[in-house]
Amino acid sequence: MIRSKKDYNKYISQDKRALGIKSKGFGSKIMTYLSPNYIWQFQKTMRKLEYYNNCKNSGIYKLYVAYLKYKFKKISVKLGFSIPINVFGPGLSIVHYGTIVINRNTKVGSNCRIHACVNIGASGGEKGAPQIGDNVYIAPGAKIYGDIKIVNNIAIGANAVVNKSCEQENVALAGVPAKPIGSVDIKKIIKHI
Repeated sequence: MIRSKKDYNKYISQDKRALGIKSKGFGSKIMTYLSPNYIWQFQKTMRKLEYYNNCKNSGIYKLYVAYLKYKFKKISVKLGFSIPINVFGPGLSIVHYGTIVINRNTKVGSNCRIHACVNIGASGGEKGAPQIGDNVYIAPGAKIYGDIKIVNNIAIGANAVVNKSCEQENVALAGVPAKPIGSVDIKKIIKHI
């Protein structure tokens, strides 16, 4: 969670690296203007809202936080994301536009790579939501729900339904319900770590 300006800069830097955003030169500024990267805009807005909401949410800043919430909601609807703030650690990589629904009680560590049509939530109206570790790849259509824990260095396969905790690192989960199907080298899937 972002608690300082230093944290904010770290999150932005790692998100940028995870998304493969290159340094701004004149040519890239023209390309950004002609073909904006809306996922990068979403992530920058989310991180800025997290910073101001967590660190500067008093006095005149309350108006700016309200503006950032409006801007964040607008781009979230445009992209089909229902992602609350303070859920993802640094190094987030959202790969495609499309429906992504995350419960506000979910916590995800650093270097998460997530695809479209993913749903991470509570089970049956309960408050407990998944707690997911670092370096986790979540393939398209995966459903992760319940008061469960997923440890570090896990790959979750396409359309997998994860409703039980996974305490074993460096494995791939797949199936309905999901279970370990083999070992995985997460650095081959999440290239930026």
